[in-house]
Amino acid sequence: MPMEFGMGFRHGSQAGGGTGGRRPVVGVLCCNRTLDGRAAQAVASRFVAPVSEHAGVTVLLVPAVPDAIDVIGIAHLLDGLLLTGSCSNLEPSRYGGATLPEGQGLDARRDDVALRLASQMIEAGKPVFGICRGLQELNVLFGGTLSPEVGPSGHYRADAGCLSDDLFEFHHDIDVVGAGPLTDAIGRGRRRVNSVHQQGIDRLGRDLSVEAVAPDDGLIEAVWAEPCGAPVVGVQWHPEWDVATNADSRAFFRLFGQAAGARALG
Repeated sequence: MPMEFGMGFRHGSQAGGGTGGRRPVVGVLCCNRTLDGRAAQAVASRFVAPVSEHAGVTVLLVPAVPDAIDVIGIAHLLDGLLLTGSCSNLEPSRYGGATLPEGQGLDARRDDVALRLASQMIEAGKPVFGICRGLQELNVLFGGTLSPEVGPSGHYRADAGCLSDDLFEFHHDIDVVGAGPLTDAIGRGRRRVNSVHQQGIDRLGRDLSVEAVAPDDGLIEAVWAEPCGAPVVGVQWHPEWDVATNADSRAFFRLFGQAAGARALG
């Protein structure tokens, strides 16, 4: 049976609102990695820079270490949360899925922190945005499932590596078809995005609405919800990668900043 990590998404505490004219504080989730043979917390700087520059917020890195995280306390401090992309995939046990193909890495501790912290943030009426793995985490949080069968087209990652810049050069069409905040920010119609992932949405989580799909295989490329007064937005592509040259990518981060700023002022 799929494991559900939502707690009803009731409209929660209003604690943690902004004071004075301070910049909103947002969490950017790390991953568990091995660097030079040692366990480490890591997040690519390309996720941090556009959040600071285009969202206009202060960034707080959140370690994916369950024993080090008081999710209630962290959610109280933050005005927003960004669930980043990652080399790893969610464990299938989180959504009742089958064992993943060989070579698809896992990060169980990231799963734990991401799902619990995102749930707490949403219940507190604070925005949560997700990129790639982050979109998948949001779908599982809302009771959806994932599949390693992400379509017949050639723009998805087929190997186990994730560090090569060349992987981000694969672009494909999406159709923006929704009626949520991302559609309001970038407009309806066809767009070109990159895709670097091994899993995709299979069954859409309850209460999530589709904002974009890939026309060649129907894969869901963006979702949104607003269960407790703040937007929840996830995209399957990587807007952080081409933010310097792509207006739609900048719009994604500005939208995140606006949502966090509204919460800070609340």
